[in-house]
Amino acid sequence: MNLRDLELFVTTAEQGGLSAAARLLEISPAVASARLKRLEADLGTALFVRTTRSMRLTVAGERLLARCRPLLDGLRDAEDELRAGGNAIEGPLHISMPSDLGRHVVLPWLNAFQERHPGVRLRLQLTDRLADIYREPVDIALRFGKPRASGMVALPLLEENHRVLCASPAYLARHGVPASPHDLAGHNCLCFMLDETVNDRWRFSKDGEDIEVTVRGDRVADDSEIVRRWALDGLGLCYRSRIDVQADLARGALRVVCADWQGNSQPLYMVLASRRQVSPAVRVLREFLVERMREAVAE
Repeated sequence: MNLRDLELFVTTAEQGGLSAAARLLEISPAVASARLKRLEADLGTALFVRTTRSMRLTVAGERLLARCRPLLDGLRDAEDELRAGGNAIEGPLHISMPSDLGRHVVLPWLNAFQERHPGVRLRLQLTDRLADIYREPVDIALRFGKPRASGMVALPLLEENHRVLCASPAYLARHGVPASPHDLAGHNCLCFMLDETVNDRWRFSKDGEDIEVTVRGDRVADDSEIVRRWALDGLGLCYRSRIDVQADLARGALRVVCADWQGNSQPLYMVLASRRQVSPAVRVLREFLVERMREAVAE
């Protein structure tokens, strides 16, 4: 049985006629008549006794009405609840994000977000590996660089973000400050590795000149937080997204070197598998993170 046909049957019984039911449901009398005939054919019995002036329920119709009315009332209530809750900032959010960005930058912001919206339940995946948002139970992925896959939805969080070359004051005091990226051959460079590929080619630009410097060092890690910690411990130079080290720069734990050379762009995006996943909670979270990131880079 078709639910719309059952709705028409109940409305016809309540209104006392097919024309009144059709007007209420905003369909034509001909469509209403066809639907009611289809329902009776499906059930193999007449539901109304029709005369030229009225319609009254048969015994079978009365029995069906007693069953259908509470069923349709329950469905309407469920629909009303879903519509009312459609704009609620609540429910589970499964978020994947880079290791250091998550632990060092975003985690305290998410704590503040949940205080503001206690109905939100978070499950975090902190990894520098790119999560497969189509196959893994991930609603949102925070990623540096706009995804190339055309089917993904990429919402910008921080578009003006670049890598910066930095080191601790202690390291620079011991080994000197490089005047340009060309001097990195004489320094210990701390490298990040993803999927067995070491990021040891660092790119810079200045006054229209683009260069790529191949660096070397005595430490490589597949965890971006470890690379930052090595730099904080004075063990070498690192080449990091500015948002990742902004707090360290602000408190003087790290210093930018070769500041007149710009590192390559590292825009940050919120990535989803489809537009259907852009729920009210996702929209509000994005607005919240954009505001916090703007404040952070302005320090």
